[in-house]
Amino acid sequence: MTADELAHVHSMAFTIPQPWPASDFAKFLDDPTCFIVAYAVGGVTLTFGLFRVVANEAELLTLATDPSAQRKGMARNVLRDGLAQAKARGAEYCFLEVAVNNEAAILLYHSEGFMQVGLRKSYYRMAAQSPVDALVLRAFLG
Repeated sequence: MTADELAHVHSMAFTIPQPWPASDFAKFLDDPTCFIVAYAVGGVTLTFGLFRVVANEAELLTLATDPSAQRKGMARNVLRDGLAQAKARGAEYCFLEVAVNNEAAILLYHSEGFMQVGLRKSYYRMAAQSPVDALVLRAFLG
């Protein structure tokens, strides 16, 4: 999977937060603390999760799904697989930020055991749009 492929899916999935460029994904792919879990059909990536594990803590940096593949359980499977890999790498917890208006993602995360532990006011800032708060969620990986 290339940085360009990841950036393409991310750009289709997000407006808030702003989609990340391929150069950002290239840096993550070179970072040994990061890993990708993806679901592809016919060689085309439809869903991916980018995780980072440092010491005993994991972070879900982003979870993106092509809009044509949403509501099919792919993101849930990627999330579960990523959390299992994070646990295998020694993580006891996983945290993430999610826009307060991303109801589908919030429902997914809550259903997978994530609980709100914080709020970041005006975390996502987009040109010509009002800032959007982010919920900080954390799950115990047991």
